[in-house]
Parts: sequence; C-alpha cells; structure tokens
Amino acid sequence: MAQTQIPWGDAKAVKHWSPKLHRDVNKIGYFAQKFQGKSSNNIIHERTELEKDSGDVIQFDLEARLKGELIEGDAIAEGKESILRHFSDTVTIDQARRPVSAGGRMSRQRTIHNLRESAAAQLTNFWKQTMDELAFYYLSGDRGQGHSDTFPLGWTGRANNALRPPDAAHLLFGGDAVSAATLVAADKMTRLLIERCDVRASNITKQFSESVNMQPLSVDGDDRYVMIMSPEQQFDLRTEDTANGWMDIAKALATAHGNKSPIVMGGLGMINNTILHSHRNIVTRTDAGAGGNVEMAQALFCARQAACLAFGASDGRRMSWVEEMKDYNNDPRIGAGYMFGHSKSRFNGYDFGVIRVDTAAADPNSV
Repeated sequence: MAQTQIPWGDAKAVKHWSPKLHRDVNKIGYFAQKFQGKSSNNIIHERTELEKDSGDVIQFDLEARLKGELIEGDAIAEGKESILRHFSDTVTIDQARRPVSAGGRMSRQRTIHNLRESAAAQLTNFWKQTMDELAFYYLSGDRGQGHSDTFPLGWTGRANNALRPPDAAHLLFGGDAVSAATLVAADKMTRLLIERCDVRASNITKQFSESVNMQPLSVDGDDRYVMIMSPEQQFDLRTEDTANGWMDIAKALATAHGNKSPIVMGGLGMINNTILHSHRNIVTRTDAGAGGNVEMAQALFCARQAACLAFGASDGRRMSWVEEMKDYNNDPRIGAGYMFGHSKSRFNGYDFGVIRVDTAAADPNSV
C-alpha cells in the first residue's frame, strides 16, 4: 500500500515530527530517563513555566527542610506556624537549533518520508548527546578536556547561564589531596571517599554555616544519594582491595527498596545510602597533579535539585521542527531545536545539591 505523502514544509509534518523527536530524545537521554523531572524529587528539576508565558528568565524555588518544635497536647498552636522555607535561584532560556541537509542527490533517491525518518534518527542522537553533555558540564561547573563534537575546549556556558565551579563545601578530592594540583596517581575513587561524601552532604552546615544541607532523594520512602562516576573511577572502586568487596556493594543495591525506580535501575551497587552509577560523559581532565600530568575525573555526588533545566516553547511545542527547500527545490533541509536553559542550583553563594568529587582516574588499558 502506498504511503500518504505529506508535502515538504507542510504544517502536518511539524505537528507529527516535533513531538516525536522530543519523545525519542527523552527515551534515550541519560538524565531524562533517570534523574530529571517536574517534581523537586529529582537531581535535575525541570521547569516549564515559560512554555506558556513570555520571558526568558525563570526564578525557581529550592526546597529546604521545615524547622520548629512540636506543639504537644492542647498547647496553643496558633501563631507558632513554621514558615515554608524556600530559597531561590534563576535560569535563563534561549533558542538552540541543529539544521541538517539531505543533499540534492539524496532528495532525488529517497521519499520525503524516509528523509524525515533519517533526519529524525540522527537529530535524536545529536540532541540526546548534547543534553547529556550539558547536564554533566553544568553539574561539574567545568567543560573539562574530554572530546565533544558540540562544545569546544574552553566553553563556559550558554544562554547567560555560566558554568559555576564548585565552592569549598561542595568539592572533595581523592586520598589526601586538597586540590587538583595536589592529586597524585594513587588518589583514586574509594569506598571511604564515598562514605565521606555521605557525611558531608548531610552535615554541610556544621563546617559551612551559610550553606544548607543537601536534601536526599526519596526512593520508596528511603533517603538516597546518587554518585555518578567515570568508567575509570568505577574500575578503581571495583578493584579496590577492601574487607567489604564489590560483591557486598552490588548485593546492597539488589536487596534495597525501590528496585524498580529509575534512580535505582541500572545502578552498579550501593554504599550506605548512596546509589552508584557510571557514565562515560563524566568530565575529565589531564592536567591535575603538581606536574600537570595526572589524569583526573570529576564524579558527581547528587541530591535533590542539584540543577535546573527550563524549557520554553515554539508555537506551543517544546521542540521546533522546520522544513524548507533550498537550491531551487533540490536540497531539502530540516532544522530542529529547543528553547531551553541549564543552571546548577546555588543558594547564598553555595551549591545546593551536588558535591564534585575529583580523583585520579587513569585508563587501566593505557600503556
């Protein structure tokens, strides 16, 4: 049966392919699948107010724990109400697009539908990779020195949302190091370091009184943090020679509550209250150490509202899809993009929901 052909540039094509592309990106995006959502119980808090309202800046709330004593028995409660505690931060959105061209010869050899399918497949992978890289860069506060086809070395942010390097309260190092310059090759990812992160997250105000303690994610009623490591850091942790080996770490996650939660699924294991994950896009550098030659990875110890991702809308659609012909109707082209902005959450000059954990992280296969 012949397919119904929608003419190039027709509004029906936009109506179909724009939401499809957005859904497909979210299906395979690392953060979109696991750690991103519209509730505050996410590492990346998604905000959509500007999909319906005009403007390019969102002020978003960062939720803090309630304080106050219990009102016992028949004691008067009126006048003793706790104030709902919210801190605030802002994020700016701007348009970002990625155009593709089918080329003259291809436009003569393929149907219009196949051209759209091909474009959608490649744009899905492009936007998935782009949004994942952006999340890691903003959470780390650093572009790093790893490869990227989209963001050049020295890139410092977009849409007036600058990368925010971590403050002293939200930065820890492997081993005895106290800075990137003091890292040595032996300062690797360890169980002890992850345990230190757990203590720091829940008790930051003890040492940094102007900061706030990080709020853990709720997974089936249990409080959980998430540590995302590089593959090299994962290797170092797996091969660490300790009394409580990797089998115990993996078993702790397998027997924990919330096994069907996206936060848990795909996890490597659990140490204390921290679910362990690994991803190749963790920010890396090769210039740590006193001699500037130690390979380093920036793991992310995350809690609620570590970052904000805000979206605007184009003609009521989150993702744009524009078709046009060039070169005297010989070259069909498609442009697809978002109106969005990323920002690491911060209050009072301190990061709100993420500790960066810098360790030596050499490739175990390097010679």
